[in-house]
Formats: sequence, C-alpha cells, structure tokens
Amino acid sequence: MNNVWIHVLFLALYFIGLILIGVFTGRKTKTSEDYHLGGRSIGALVSSLSFVAAYFSSVVIIGGGGFGYKYGLSTIWIGVVNVLVGCFLAWLVLGKRTRRLTEKLKAISLPDFFQKRYQYPFLKTFSSIVIVLFLIIYNVSILKGLGNTFEVILGIDYTVGLLISGFIVLVYVMFGGYLAVVWTGFIQAILMGAGLIYVFVVALQKMGGLTQSVARLQAIQPGFVETPGIWGFSGLISFILIVSLGVWGMPQMVARFYSVKDNTAIRRGTLIATIGGSLAIIPYLLGALTRTMYPSISNVDLALPTLVNGIMPVFGISLFFIGVVAAGMSTFSSILIISSTSLIKDLWTDSFHKQLSEKNEMVYSRVINVFIGVVSIIIAWNPPGLVLTLTAFSWAIIASTCLVPYVLGLYWSKASQKGALLSMVGGFLVALLWMVFKLPVHGFIPGVLTSFVLYFVGSWIFPLKEKLVDL
Repeated sequence: MNNVWIHVLFLALYFIGLILIGVFTGRKTKTSEDYHLGGRSIGALVSSLSFVAAYFSSVVIIGGGGFGYKYGLSTIWIGVVNVLVGCFLAWLVLGKRTRRLTEKLKAISLPDFFQKRYQYPFLKTFSSIVIVLFLIIYNVSILKGLGNTFEVILGIDYTVGLLISGFIVLVYVMFGGYLAVVWTGFIQAILMGAGLIYVFVVALQKMGGLTQSVARLQAIQPGFVETPGIWGFSGLISFILIVSLGVWGMPQMVARFYSVKDNTAIRRGTLIATIGGSLAIIPYLLGALTRTMYPSISNVDLALPTLVNGIMPVFGISLFFIGVVAAGMSTFSSILIISSTSLIKDLWTDSFHKQLSEKNEMVYSRVINVFIGVVSIIIAWNPPGLVLTLTAFSWAIIASTCLVPYVLGLYWSKASQKGALLSMVGGFLVALLWMVFKLPVHGFIPGVLTSFVLYFVGSWIFPLKEKLVDL
C-alpha cells in the first residue's frame, strides 16, 4: 500500500473516532451549562490532559520546532518554564480558588467571572470582545500548523489540509460542546505524547545520539548551543513569559478549572498536567537538532514535519501526523467553545439583555462555533506570519487584558471596580500599541506591568465603599 494511503487510513480512523465522541457527548449535553462547561463534573485525568493538549497543540509542536530550528537549543528554556509556570504553578495557584469562586458566583466564563466578581457589567462586554477577536488570530496560528503538516506529510496542498482539519473540528464541537472538547482533548493528548516520544527516540538514533548531534550543531554555529545564543535575552525572556505566564490569563485554559469536579481532582490534575506538560521540551530540542540534517529549510515551520518525513518509518510518520493534528484540533475546539460562550452568553444574552431559551442558546452557540471556525479558516488561507509569532501576538493582547484582574481578583478582596477597569483597558491599549509600533521588548511585558500597576492605583484612587465578594 502506498505510504500516503496508510497515513490517510490512520487519519480517517482518527476522524471517525472524534465524530463518534462528538455524537456520544452530544447526547449528554442537555443544558447550556452542559454545553459550555460539561456540568462542572470533569475528572482529574481528563481535565489535566485536555489542559495539556489545549496548551501545547500544534503551536508548540510545529511552531516550537520552527523556533528551535531558527534559534537553537536556548529555546528549550521555553518548554522548561512552560512546565513549571504554565502547568504546575497555574494549577497550584489558580485551580482551587477558581473552581470554588466560579461555582459560588455561578460564573461560566472568564468575562462572566469579571462581571460577577467586580459587579461591573462593562468588564464583561469589553473582555468578551477582546477575547473573541484575538482568539481568532490564535486560531489562525493553529490552523497554519495543521496545514503545514498536511502539506509535508501527505504532500497535498496546504489549503486542502487546512479545510479537512477545520471541518472535522467544527463537526464534533457543534455536536458535543464542552464535553466533546475535553474528551477529544484527553485522547489527543495521549496521541500527541506518544507521537513526540516515538519521534524523539528514533531521531536520536538516526542522528547518532544527543552528544554527537549537539557537537554538529555547535560546529554549524556556536550560538545554536548557547543561552541566549543568537536570539538574545530580550527575545528569549519575552517569549518565555508570554507562553508560560500568559496562559494564566487565557480563557480556554482557565475553563479547565471551572469545569473540574472537585478539589481532589485539582490536586491530582496538578501532578498529571505537570508530567504531561514535560513533553513541551521535545519539539524545541528536535527543531534545533533538525538543522544538523536539513541545514537550509526556508520555512522554519516545516522543520519538524521535514525531519519526520525524512527519518521515520511509515507507522512513525502516521503517529506523528495524527499527534500534530490531534494537538491542533484540541486547541482549535477549545477556542471555538470559549468564543461561542463569549458571544452568545456573555455579550448577546447578558450584556445586550437579549434573552434566549435554553434550546435556542445551544442552537445559536453551535451556529457561532461554525461562523468563527469558518472566519479563522479564511484568514489562515493566507496567514500573515510564523506560527509562534501569531500565537505570541494574540496571547499578549488577551493576557494583558485579563490576567491581572483574574488572578488578583481571586486573592485580593479590596480591589475596586474602577481599578479592574483601568487595569483591563490600560493593559490592552499598552500591549496593542506597543506591538503595532514594534517597540523594543514584546508587548506582553509592558502590557501586563501596566495592568498590574493600574489595578492597585485605580483601587487606591477609587476605593471600594463596601465589600463586593467574600473570597
């Protein structure tokens, strides 16, 4: 059998499995809370592994490999801090408090949390708009990674791969909602992990071991094996902060804490997410070492697919292929469900006071999922940049808007409505303008720092007259 048809067969079986999960979970989705949060009943293993899949996705596998190829071994630090800050500390610091407070406030999304925590409706409206607009940009980076993988592995046109992967996600999210997202994310995390580990083992064997590979990389350019190497501390530290601390303010990640079953599940999930997240180191390492075998790849986002296609047996290629597709789809589906929640529940129903029946809310949510997915696919048809560059841009804007009011809102009861408003709007404007004018240091850092300062200054100038919420 032709190798391409073997890949297609594995992919078809995988897609059929996803659609069946969507149909099965759709039968359990009876209410809008079921559709948006899975009834707050998700266990530790499913919650944590779906968190890992949504976090790393094709962005890290394809984009991380591309950055490793471009900048060298110093990019491994991104993966290391991802594990420590983005996984372990995020679950440890945010998990229990988010679960308890969102259940107490009956909040089903991050914008909904802002309104009920600060009792200030404009925060919900503003954050919802920011989240929807800039998650679409993040979607583009994910779809680009998927399209690049189809292009190299199957040898088909980038656009065809883009359409195939996007269509399948739209189908299972439309049917199953959040339950479909977390259960497919759980399966996808396992496939992603298996594919990365297998590629890592085979690649090191083909390259003659890690020591020899690093020596050859150093011979090409000493900066490829040094920290910060050719990248420089400014770029390296900026990206580490964006994709490690920025995840604390990303709504599709925070949703895992809303929906997890109980505190016991959160404790177990902390350990599982940390172990699973360790896989994030592999793409950066392999991307850097790929240069020793393929020194002149022009599109660095094709580095890992090129390596896999060149050294792996057919089964290994299929496993990697499905792993990348799984990783990208898990995040794409998470973003669709968060975006529909923001538009239908947070904006249309709550902010604009357009009441919908339970049935109509679910129908409209499904329609919005399809609309946002189609818009993302259209933009990804001719994407404007590298995978990780697009990711860092969207994460910087959303995190600069949401991170401080969310995280400090869990712990500091004296924060005022005006303090949260100034923090949110100020962080957004500084990050956006900083990046538009391409000023030194990535916009995430000044954006979050501005948000942090304004949160306290605003609460000091406009203090609370009475306590808003018991934390």
